[in-house]
Amino acid sequence: QVELVESGGGLVQAGGSLRLSCAASGIIFSRNAMGWYRQAPGKQRDLVAFITRGNTTNYVDSVKGRFTISKDSAKRWLYLQMNSLKPEDTGVYYCNVVGPGLRSWGQGTQVTVSS
Repeated sequence: QVELVESGGGLVQAGGSLRLSCAASGIIFSRNAMGWYRQAPGKQRDLVAFITRGNTTNYVDSVKGRFTISKDSAKRWLYLQMNSLKPEDTGVYYCNVVGPGLRSWGQGTQVTVSS
């Protein structure tokens, strides 16, 4: 029943790296673009990276060159490699479908980048 489970967050110093994972049960990647969303307390949840059905990747400018989104379609896992982290990357990261097939939100995984 729970379709999206994020993991891999933590506390890291600026300049460090984290790798986030998302187990996306019941989502067929060949029919859905998948993305990572970020939400800081009191702020909107924004899409920061997504990968299309055809494996084209897209990033918000603030993370471009530092983050890499990838997927294992057969296993229905989504990943976000986060390098050169900055304090402004801090927030709760969620995975979800991008587009009409958006699912209920999971719990997310907290990423905290200290300066």
